[in-house]
This record gives sequence, structure tokens and C-alpha cells, in this order.
Amino acid sequence: MKFTGPLEIGAVSLLSTATIRQWMATLDCRAEFGDPTVDPVHPDYRGAKIYVFWHENILLPLFLRGYSNISMLLSRHDDANVLDRVARMMGFGVVRGSTFHGGSVALRQLAQRAQEENLTITPDGPRGPRRRLAPGCVFLASTLGIPIVAMGLGYAHPWRVGTWDRFAIPKPFTRARAIVSRAIHVPADIDRDALEWHRAGVERLLVQLSDEAERWACSGERRAGEVRLRKEPSRVARRAARLPALSGVSLEDELRRCAVLPVAETHERPAA
Repeated sequence: MKFTGPLEIGAVSLLSTATIRQWMATLDCRAEFGDPTVDPVHPDYRGAKIYVFWHENILLPLFLRGYSNISMLLSRHDDANVLDRVARMMGFGVVRGSTFHGGSVALRQLAQRAQEENLTITPDGPRGPRRRLAPGCVFLASTLGIPIVAMGLGYAHPWRVGTWDRFAIPKPFTRARAIVSRAIHVPADIDRDALEWHRAGVERLLVQLSDEAERWACSGERRAGEVRLRKEPSRVARRAARLPALSGVSLEDELRRCAVLPVAETHERPAA
């Protein structure tokens, strides 16, 4: 449902923010990190990142990592007006627009924010197809020299809304799980073939991490490297994001570490 009037947007945003805070606080949230320092609340965190996760799971990072020096890219469509207000009230910066198709204004804003902030993008938003990664986040990582962090998120048997993304609403007092990649370096000035190879690879990685997080949440198993996640602001993100970004690992190395199936032959690794 679209809300366009300022009073409507304001009222619905206030109600939504209060509900998210109370609802999500009932969850048991745990994560497994390829590198725990990619979390902006970690004391050894440094350098800006581009965090990507599927649109259907936006509630979890929205709740957990407000006030952690992160700006969120949202579409200019009217259906994102409420989310814009909610994100700001939850402690996120907001940029409206696109990173790839006609998004020169948004790209300039993101480039400016990236000088001292993290960025987060739902790469299948705002209207899908579901779990199909648009190339904007890869293009942005290459252009700005900022690594990508893929976040696979999942809940234990959530309710699903009949939207294009099958938006997930976790049931109260159940489990939420996150499996988070290491920081992934995207080379500068990549050509069209390299852009597509990285796009397809990050998509496969994000699909696998998300499926694994959902299985973990449903099973309730304990993992040796798991950490409990708490809703907390970052005390280091603003200062540390201004430091030079760490280059990160190659996408090929991260795909191998996570045992992701090779990218299809139609997307062979471009020659260096």
C-alpha cells in the first residue's frame, strides 16, 4: 500500500518503527562471520563497506545496526516513502535513487557518503525479480574502491507476504540467523564482462548464504563460531570508516571458501 500524504507517512512510520523495535527484540539473533571485523560494531572494524542482503530480509539489519554510520539506498518510488522515514528513525542515513540505471545523482550522493560512511543496498530491490542481483552494487564497489560484504539472513519458519520478494516477517520469540562473508574486493575499472562475472558470483554467494542461514534458523543447531547479535550502535564506525578501506579478498577466493558452485560457463572468469 502506498502512502503519499505527509500525515499518513508520518503516522504509519511512527507506528511501524515502534512495532519493529518491539517485535524484533523478541528474537534470538546469532551470526557466523567469515571475518568478524566487517561488523561495524566490532572494535577492530575499519574502512567503509557496502553491505548487501535480499530485500525480503530488511527488518533484521534495520533493527540491529541502526546508529552504526550506515546509509541505505532506497528507490524513489512512492512505496519506499514509509521505509525512508522508518530507516531514518532507526538510525540510518538514506539516499533515494538508483546506482546504475539513470542514477547519476544517487551515485554522486553515495560517493560522497562513502568518504566517511558505510553503504547498504538490497540488490534485488525495489521491485525484483526476487533474489536476482542487479549490477549496481558491483559497479559501485568498483567505482568507489569499497569492498562488498554479502549478508545471508534467515528466520525460523517466518510468515511470508504475497509481494514480489515474498517479504519475510519473523514469528515472535523465534530464531534469526546471519551468515556474513568476508569483505570482497572488486577491481577498479572493470569492463562489461568482468562486471557480469562479479554480479553473477555475488548473486550465487548471496543465495547460498541466505539459504544456509534459513536452514540454520529452522534447525536450531549450535555452531562453533556463532556469536550472539545484540541491537547496539557502533562506537567506532564513524571514525573507522574514514580510514582507508581494506582491499578485501577476491570474489573467487570467497566463493571457494563458502563452497559455492562455480559461476556458469556463460560467465567465465574474465582474463586479468
